[in-house]
Amino acid sequence: MPKMKSVKGAVKRFKVKKNGTVKRGTAFRSHILTKQDSDTRSKQNKSKVVAKVDEKNIKAMIN
Repeated sequence: MPKMKSVKGAVKRFKVKKNGTVKRGTAFRSHILTKQDSDTRSKQNKSKVVAKVDEKNIKAMIN
């Protein structure tokens, strides 16, 4: 059997925390941030957690 390769795009986007949950970034942070409220921008700085439904698939992609 060949080795399972990890999906490199997923490796760059997600990290697994010590408690097993998967951490992700937020969307709409790349450019044209002047249109957004300062509250919205500061909320987007914090990392978010992936939904429980998607955790299994993401962990399989990361290996």
